[in-house]
Amino acid sequence: MTPAPWLRKLALWLALATAGSILLGVAWSQILMAIALGVLLLSGLPLRWPKIAKPLGLFLLWTLVALAASPDPAGGTAQIRKFYVFLVMLVVFSAVTEVKQARWLALIWMAIGTFTAGKGLVQYVRDIAAAKEAHVDFYHFYIADRISGFMSHWMTFSGQQLFVLLLLAAFLLFAPDVKKRLWIAAPAGLVVFLALVASDTRSIWIAAVVGGAYLLWHWRKWAVAAMPVALGLGLLLAPTAVKTRVKSIVSPEKQTDSNQHRIVCWRTGWQMIKAHPLLGLGPDEIQKEAVFFAYLPADIKKPLPEGYYKHLHNFYIQYAAERGIPATLFITAALLLSAWRFRKALQVLPPGRSDRRFLLHAGIAVILGTLVAGVFEYNLNDTEVLTMFLSMMCLGEIAAG
Repeated sequence: MTPAPWLRKLALWLALATAGSILLGVAWSQILMAIALGVLLLSGLPLRWPKIAKPLGLFLLWTLVALAASPDPAGGTAQIRKFYVFLVMLVVFSAVTEVKQARWLALIWMAIGTFTAGKGLVQYVRDIAAAKEAHVDFYHFYIADRISGFMSHWMTFSGQQLFVLLLLAAFLLFAPDVKKRLWIAAPAGLVVFLALVASDTRSIWIAAVVGGAYLLWHWRKWAVAAMPVALGLGLLLAPTAVKTRVKSIVSPEKQTDSNQHRIVCWRTGWQMIKAHPLLGLGPDEIQKEAVFFAYLPADIKKPLPEGYYKHLHNFYIQYAAERGIPATLFITAALLLSAWRFRKALQVLPPGRSDRRFLLHAGIAVILGTLVAGVFEYNLNDTEVLTMFLSMMCLGEIAAG
């Protein structure tokens, strides 16, 4: 018996809801994904995986090997449970079969992302008022508890907003019929941009500049030369707290700005990699205080700079230290191969604006942003960021054909 067409439509809408709702939180997105998987199996739609799934599958397989070799396999089971998140690729790539449907998901993210950015800006205004009421310096009041939208942490919020901003920028620069939608797309981009600035997340700022420069280069090369001028003028007009945060990239306060604590984490991670290059220490072993301090370089004295020491603030070092160098190579290869495929697909497109061009450029910009942000943070460990990233890679694969 042929499945009813409405089941296929339901699978599509559930896939869109699964990926779109991740901007609002994990619980609803994962519940919707479970329902989507069930409907997908009943719908008669072919089950499909995007090409990025192959190197990611090797990464997951190596994670299992590293867990088996870990001194405490039970302690790393949270990373195995995270395998569920990767099923979003099966859901989205199987149910979203056309470029126009991929565009729908992109528009959903833009709409919800603008809403969540707006919530973040409301939080920012609230924090300014709270600092004034407490008669304290806003920068030091704010830096330890920044805007997070609907997320539980500012890093997760800013990581998602990075994707939304790059998606909006690619839409404005490369999608067809933008003039008809400029009245809403441009203000949405401004809201998301302001939320990203207000997040004070330096790694995401750098990632946004790199991803944005890529998009501008492929739109109008002169725009890349104008980018530093625009950023400089923006910095002149920026609030004092933002200027202080930008300055901290090269001239940090010893404790507040966490630069030194990241260096401690990276150097400690390097000691772990040298000691266990093939399989690492085991998934999530690094978050144990005794394990971390066992590999702390001898020349680093206590007390350590203020900061979070339960991961290494660099996903290349993190994966190599806890799962072995092959794990880092597999996941990095997955991203680079996807960018290469998207680039090859762009080269055969006819000239002019199109949804395929918009989605492919957005995919490459997101990959570049993720690779850059990963130098400073363990960003793909966040379920919310990972879910959105994997879904965006599916849209790029659909556009690539």
